[in-house]
Amino acid sequence: MVCRHKALHMVSVFLLFAPHPMVTLQPLTHITFPSQRPQGKTPPPPPSAPPRARPLQPKPIAASSRSTARPPAVTAGVGGGWGREVHRINCWNRFQALRMKLLMVLFVSTIAGCCAGSISSAPRLLLVSFDGFRADYLETYNLPHLQELIEDGVLVKQVTNAFITKTFPNHYSIVTGLYEESHGIVANDMYDPDAKKKFSQFNDSDPFWWNEAVPIWVTNQQQRNGTSAAAMWPGTDVRINNSTPRFFMKYNFSVTFEERVENIIRWMNSSDPVVNFATLYWEEPDASGHKYGPNDTVNMRRVLEQVDQHVGFLTSKLKASGLWDAINVIITSDHGMAQCSPKQLIVLDNCIGRGNYTLIDRSPVAAVLPKNDKKYVYNLLKQCDDRHMKVYLKEEIPDRFHYRHNKRIQPIILIADEGWTIVQSEGLSKLGDHGYDNTLPSMHPFLAAHGPAFRRGFQQSTINNVDIYPLMCHILGLTPQPHNGTLSHTKCLLADQWCIHLPEAIGIVIGGLLVLTTFTCIVTVITKSRVAPPRPFSRLQLQSDDDDPLIG
Repeated sequence: MVCRHKALHMVSVFLLFAPHPMVTLQPLTHITFPSQRPQGKTPPPPPSAPPRARPLQPKPIAASSRSTARPPAVTAGVGGGWGREVHRINCWNRFQALRMKLLMVLFVSTIAGCCAGSISSAPRLLLVSFDGFRADYLETYNLPHLQELIEDGVLVKQVTNAFITKTFPNHYSIVTGLYEESHGIVANDMYDPDAKKKFSQFNDSDPFWWNEAVPIWVTNQQQRNGTSAAAMWPGTDVRINNSTPRFFMKYNFSVTFEERVENIIRWMNSSDPVVNFATLYWEEPDASGHKYGPNDTVNMRRVLEQVDQHVGFLTSKLKASGLWDAINVIITSDHGMAQCSPKQLIVLDNCIGRGNYTLIDRSPVAAVLPKNDKKYVYNLLKQCDDRHMKVYLKEEIPDRFHYRHNKRIQPIILIADEGWTIVQSEGLSKLGDHGYDNTLPSMHPFLAAHGPAFRRGFQQSTINNVDIYPLMCHILGLTPQPHNGTLSHTKCLLADQWCIHLPEAIGIVIGGLLVLTTFTCIVTVITKSRVAPPRPFSRLQLQSDDDDPLIG
């Protein structure tokens, strides 16, 4: 993969900068002009009448002198500037030939080097998620270990995640490249009306819920004999499409981060077969963000510093095991966090009786299953709080959410404004929450990456989290499953990609053609301006140093 893209890059450069045939001038040799004529030699005056032609009488030439004999020079009566012009033209052609050779050497060496590198080692990738890591935490807090990784790698400042911005749906979007309506994990709590089944964070092991998509750890093991491992990433302990990662840990929140890392390092360093793709999940800073809220900078600073220590532990273990320079590491998250308040509650019991509906998923995006007429329930909910909550029939959900075409999406969806909480009658249970509109910066995580596949010291403003999937498939050399992501959104992060977008590429091509055209015109004008008007040719004369004339 790397070799192919570098080859295409070098071909484009070669075609752009190779000598243009219009400006390649043919050399002029073996013609002597008046300015080059030996001093003291003057041609005889032309006769009054043309002399009678004599047959050629070539003088016998010794065999020993044939190899060194030079063809006779021909003297023509043209302006004296031609000698200098011939010299200039020959120099120009030698320069063009040299440039062509240098470009060919560069092209061949690049192809050979990158192909040799790609043969020597298979790409490896570790995907890490710190749940609830809001993008602007990077600017608010001092996180030296994470910043060190970023300085030597790449950073995407904000990742636009999938709607709804909750944990299970977005972790599955990252590893499938699909919006939630396409991969089927549409909430942390779900109800399937056909199967009459319920899904929750504590009842998630039924493959029925996950089989609408193929995550990357399954694809990795189906193609190119890859081996996957996982430390508690959502869904990795489920037999999805009749497969689990070759090595995995069943979810247990009491297992420490250090223990999870130790397992990942062991699998990637000494397992048989050796793991080439692994995922790692950690619950913080999400748990503390819910408890304290993101505006509690005292407690969140302590939590984020602990997270940064975890990053330092991970990188030190990778270095100690000899994996750091060979492995690609992506660190990202599923969502951010918004501050909530007990003064910002939307109470459903004030406008609708509980006997009219079942609440499938709760705030800030509540999924409502009507027990009676859907339109009747919809009209009652519209009266609750039209200032801070939007009420949608399933078919009316805006297209930009990509959250309509799945039977697990309930007939009525309630979306609270940022910082507002939908309750039935209870008070506020947490000071921070997520799930809101995915265009809100508070909902956005970040992405940092380091390794041989990535550039160094590069930053980009944003990507979509569904773009991470084709990025990972590219690194691993996998053929991706159908997905909603776009590889070109992430190509500037990659060391093997020419970081240029289509409008810029068109501009460069047009600019290159204009430069070549202008240069060709300039050379043509200069060449013509230096040519003196031709004068009649004089008689052909022999040079004084021609020992063996061919013309008698």
